[in-house]
Amino acid sequence: MNLDAISNFRFEAVTHTYSRKDSMLYALGLGYGSEPTDPTQLAFVYEDDLRAVPSMCCVLAHPGMWVRNPDFGIDWLKMLHGEQSFEIHNPLPPEGTVVGSYEIVAVEDKGAGKGAILHQVKKLRDTSSGQLLATVRSVLFMRGDGGCGSFGEVPEAPQPVPEQAPSSTCEIATLAQSALIYRLSGDYNPIHADPKAAAKAGFEAPILHGLCTFGVATRALLTTFAKGAPERLKSLSVRFSRPVYPGETIKTEFFGAGSEIRFRSRVVERDLVVLDRGSAVFAS
Repeated sequence: MNLDAISNFRFEAVTHTYSRKDSMLYALGLGYGSEPTDPTQLAFVYEDDLRAVPSMCCVLAHPGMWVRNPDFGIDWLKMLHGEQSFEIHNPLPPEGTVVGSYEIVAVEDKGAGKGAILHQVKKLRDTSSGQLLATVRSVLFMRGDGGCGSFGEVPEAPQPVPEQAPSSTCEIATLAQSALIYRLSGDYNPIHADPKAAAKAGFEAPILHGLCTFGVATRALLTTFAKGAPERLKSLSVRFSRPVYPGETIKTEFFGAGSEIRFRSRVVERDLVVLDRGSAVFAS
């Protein structure tokens, strides 16, 4: 990895116009509508009084696969999505035009043969009002780029969840076609659709998008602690642990109550943690 090229790189702002149909499609990719008479689900997939799922801020105004630029020297085939978070400053409209401004704020070198951690921040603004809607943070694990040096101030790592039985849980089943629906929200990586591409990447079948699993956890939090009201969720962060296969059931385990919730998610069928060190903050 060319650290100088990375540290001096400046993204062009990305403008994204999205429709109510796009918001409904995103929600359907998370399994909303599985109980079509439930008003808390219908609010995200039916045009009357439509609401946007807060985690959609992660897929709006995407900068594309900038890591493939040969000037950066990134071994992008070995890159993994390590962590994801968002902070909501103003509720995300169900339709509109937004602009995303991106910055690489830090690279943390773990050493030769151990990889590097890249920290990226997106500021998402509504173009009509100028309001800051969300701050979105992504952490990328560059497995093939250790020993290249560091720069910037590395954010504090998320803390482990408590070593105790969860206070509550929420199970959400994914569909066999969940990845095929979710990819229509903008992530067309073939490992989520093409069995041959998935096999080349080391998976027995196409896997669910990590941000889809992240969205399912968002849905579980809204269902359990906000009665489906998206405006109550102020921030959410997770660490990705393992992939999910479409058709598996995701059980999210919660620790505590009140305005701040710790959580993790696991697949029921394999009893494996897929999201860990989760934190969510709700308006009181």
